[in-house]
Amino acid sequence: MIFLIQSLLSLLLWKPAKEEEEEKYDGVKSTKKEHKPLSKDEIYRLRKKHVAESCILFYDPKPLQIVRARAQYMYDEQDNEYLDCINNVCHVGHCHPDVVKAGQDQMAVLNTNSRYLSELNASYAKRLTDLFPEELDTVYFMNSGSEATDFAMTLCEVYTGHRDFICVDSGYHGHVQSATSISDYKFNHPKGIGKPSNVHKMDLPDTYQGQYRGSDAGPLYAAQAEVLVKGIQDKANGVKSGVAGFIAESMLSCGGQIILPEGYLKTCYQTVRAAGGLCIADEVQVGFGRCGEGMWSFAMQGVVPDIVTIGKPMGNGHPMSAVVTKRAIADRYYQRRPEYFNTYGGNPVSCAIGLAVLDVIEQEGLIEHAKTTGDYFLSKVQELYKKHTCIGNVRGKGLFLGIEFVKDRDSQAPDEATAVSMKKAMYKHMIIVSTEGKYNNIMKVKPPMTFDKANVDRFCEVLDREISDRYLANGY
Repeated sequence: MIFLIQSLLSLLLWKPAKEEEEEKYDGVKSTKKEHKPLSKDEIYRLRKKHVAESCILFYDPKPLQIVRARAQYMYDEQDNEYLDCINNVCHVGHCHPDVVKAGQDQMAVLNTNSRYLSELNASYAKRLTDLFPEELDTVYFMNSGSEATDFAMTLCEVYTGHRDFICVDSGYHGHVQSATSISDYKFNHPKGIGKPSNVHKMDLPDTYQGQYRGSDAGPLYAAQAEVLVKGIQDKANGVKSGVAGFIAESMLSCGGQIILPEGYLKTCYQTVRAAGGLCIADEVQVGFGRCGEGMWSFAMQGVVPDIVTIGKPMGNGHPMSAVVTKRAIADRYYQRRPEYFNTYGGNPVSCAIGLAVLDVIEQEGLIEHAKTTGDYFLSKVQELYKKHTCIGNVRGKGLFLGIEFVKDRDSQAPDEATAVSMKKAMYKHMIIVSTEGKYNNIMKVKPPMTFDKANVDRFCEVLDREISDRYLANGY
């Protein structure tokens, strides 16, 4: 009898596990301590004390504190609005509501690794590979562009059996050790480790500052690949070797917002493939429609890579990246190496966010928008070029533009001082830009894809006025 009563009481008091969990989490939430915001000075002191000095800040020693953002605008702690001209990570606009909601909704349901069957993972893999040429039908998911570069290099080494890579002057492909080894931007830095012996560097295919500047510049620059390949195949002491891979961004960002000359990648790819190597297109900064000519910038060169690395805009700020390749290359890796596993790569939350980003690009017509806004932007900057001789060259495709400052147009001598001065002047007007290039004399523009013609007008008006004021101040 006593046992029966206890059983009945247990049934009456029992609650489903979900309700118990909700109650537990509600309890945790209700006991959360209220956080008192730190002052800007306190944040700066904490960062200087606990964050590595090599992790630099913009505008240090008076850095910008951003507390919120929306579309192409960012806001500081005093709610001042800044026009963001360089954030190519928040591709479809800072905090896009559809992307935010997709992440929130899925996070409230499930997030786990990709060893479990997931409709989101499979659907995103199909949706993504459908955007590539038919041969590029296989995807590996990961979390950063650096990680994608590292794995792309591994695929090349496993497929070819070789370890020699060809890269491009001033190129940047990530911060992990393998990626920095093929990034001239890093290994050739004054504090860099220098070029490894298995890495071979092409000249920067710059049709403004470089050796070749005519309509045939592409194949002329690319001809260097033949020389490098021959050197790899016949190394010192008669030891034969081979090419593992060639890597280049489809538009060169750290190199100075350089649009590759026609025929460059096609010639490089032919040479490398003839030697048995694979060709990697780095689309981490220039993919997902930024060029305004289609989803991927490599298509402008009329090529199909063997491997493509993507990242940054893929998750609109959420850490996502991928390697997209051909099935035969993936099969070779499967046959010769242990399984590929990435704890967070391709998880349900990431895939939900990735799908939302693709939806926004399509539904809001952002590729077409990049084309029309980019063409307008280029035309307005070309007007400034006609007016100000300190601007030596302007170039761009879609929402990817470079403005090159020179001391004079006859010598084309790079003018870093003016470029940096203009960057600081734009900041005073709450416009965020940066400088880049081999000589740090190029103002780079890679804004969120929501950047519009009114933003272009504001940018050009401020730049025009600041250049004019600088000329007057210096007695020109």
